[in-house]
Parts: sequence; structure tokens; C-alpha cells
Amino acid sequence: METEVQSNFTYMGRTFTNLSINGSSSAFSDCNSDVSGEFPTASSQSRRLFLACASENSDELIEQLVSDLESSSIDEQKQAVIEIRLLAKNKPENRIKIARAGAIKPLISLISSTDLQLQENGVTAILNLSLCDENKELIAASGAIKPLVRALKVGTSTARENAACALLRLSQVEENKIAIGRSGAIPPLVNLLETGNFRGKKDASTALYSLCSVKENKVRAVQAGVMKPLVELMADFSSNMVDKSAFVVSELISVAEARPALVDEGGIPVLVEIVEVGSQRQKEIAVAILLQICEDSVVYRTMVAREGAIPPLVALSQSGTSRAKRKAEKLIDLLRQPRSGNAAATAVARTSGVPV
Repeated sequence: METEVQSNFTYMGRTFTNLSINGSSSAFSDCNSDVSGEFPTASSQSRRLFLACASENSDELIEQLVSDLESSSIDEQKQAVIEIRLLAKNKPENRIKIARAGAIKPLISLISSTDLQLQENGVTAILNLSLCDENKELIAASGAIKPLVRALKVGTSTARENAACALLRLSQVEENKIAIGRSGAIPPLVNLLETGNFRGKKDASTALYSLCSVKENKVRAVQAGVMKPLVELMADFSSNMVDKSAFVVSELISVAEARPALVDEGGIPVLVEIVEVGSQRQKEIAVAILLQICEDSVVYRTMVAREGAIPPLVALSQSGTSRAKRKAEKLIDLLRQPRSGNAAATAVARTSGVPV
């Protein structure tokens, strides 16, 4: 008999009941400081950086490095941006010092560089600086969003992943979410979700979850075809992306455009399977999504019932979390209603464009 461990899962200020979490990974990417390699050799510069990191006073070095970012020598620029990236990564207090020394605008210029190494290190330095709440508004106000979106489209795999993380960090300032969406970030995030490696998919799903708390970004994501990769990831239990993709779907499903898109991509049988064999957290989020798409559509209720949803829903209503039990019971009641539905639900569905 499975023992349920009660806990709460909180992400971006929203709390979900979670329970029996398989594995140790969190539901979303932490998008902390970069994980790319550091200096390949013990050069004099790396020793100087090590001493600076160990020292209480790195101000003089930071000022020199910020100056070198605007050097006419590309080699000096490359060395400076690597050292700034690492100073910001390894010592949190340096993030404020680097920003106050005027590094943000020259770093943003490097993000637009045609040199992919400069671009990648510029993106990563901005990501590391964005980990400091004090820097987020300054980075966005300095014009970082559009260059980060460009790097997300055309950069190296590391640049794309770190650009997604940087945009996530900037989106934690609420007013930046609309600006990021309107700067074209949603389609390349969907592309990263579909084509990236595991870290890329995780970073993209995290950024999309944050950005899609805004309605217009939900619509953009659906129009960009996000449901296809989300359903594919939910269906693949070996991907370690079931929870992450399901949470994004749960964020999107409140807009009318998302429901037919989810159904068209085969989302209903996938969600029913999750209710049947998923973890407690997965079952809870899946039943919540199914309930939302069924509330105003008799057609969707019929489709869910025909997938054999009632037996696993009955089981969930008896053994799930308290939230999952409530959702399962409500969905069972809906599925057992006459297929013609009630007039009020049908009227609402017709006016909203949802199939009835």
C-alpha cells in the first residue's frame, strides 16, 4: 500500500498541494547561476580572479573589467566578460557591485554580438546578475529584453538556455511579463521546449509558466503551437517532464483557445492515463485540467468518459489528496450527467466558442 506524504508545492507565489513526489528533482528549473565551464587552464587571469573572489575588496578589479568590456580588443572583451560572469556567479555580493559599476549596458551590447562566444558569455553574465532582485528592473530598463530574445532564437544551445533563464528572472517583475511577450519571446521558448535538451526543455517550461500568468501570453503560447510539445512531454513518463509540462498546461487552460488545442493534440487520453498511473502530484494536476475542459463542454465530457476515465477517477476520489478527491468527485458527477448537458452550460459554451 502506497503511503501518501503530504506537502505543498509552491512556484511563483502559487501553491499546489503535492504529495508522493517521485525522485528528488523540483517541478521546475531553478534557473540559478550558470552551469557552463570555467577557465580551461590555470592562467594568470584565473589566478587573479580566484584571488579577487577570495578577497573582501574586488571593487578595483570590477571597475577594470567593466572598462575592458568596451575595449577595442575582442580578446580583452572576451576575457572581461568571462571574469565578470564568474565573479557574479561565485560571489552574490558582487552582483550589485558589478551592476553599480556600469556593466549592464556594455554586457547587453555583447549579447547582440555576432561572435557566438561573446554573446553566450554576455547572456550568462546577465543571467547571473539577474539573480539579484535589485538588478532585475535595471537590466530590463537598460534594454536587455530584445537582445535576450534574439539570443534565445539564434544563440548557442547554452546561450539559448541561459537566455530563457534570464527572461524568467526578469519576468519575476510583474510588469516585465507583457514586455517580454510582446518582444517575441514566446515562439522561441516553445521551440526550445520542443527541440532543446533536457535542461533546455526544463528552462523553457519554467519561463513559459511564469510568462503565461498573463492572458495575452497564454494566447501567444497556444498560437505558437505549445500544446504539441506539452502533450508529448506529458505522455512520456521517462522524460522527467510530466509534472513540468502539466503545470504549464494548467496555466494555459483558462483561455478558450487552449482547450481545443489541447484536445486536437491528443491531450485527453494522455491526461486520463496520468490520472490512472501518475504520481499523486501528477494525478492532482491532471484531474484539475480535465475538470476545467469538461465543465462547459458535453463533447469533451463524452470524450473523457470514452477514454475510460471513471474507474481511475473513482480510485482517485478515494485515495488522492484532499484537493484531488474534490476535483475527481466533481468530474465524476459531470461525466455521469446526461450527455445532452444542461441548457446553461450549453449556452455558455456556445458563446465562448467551446464545442458542445
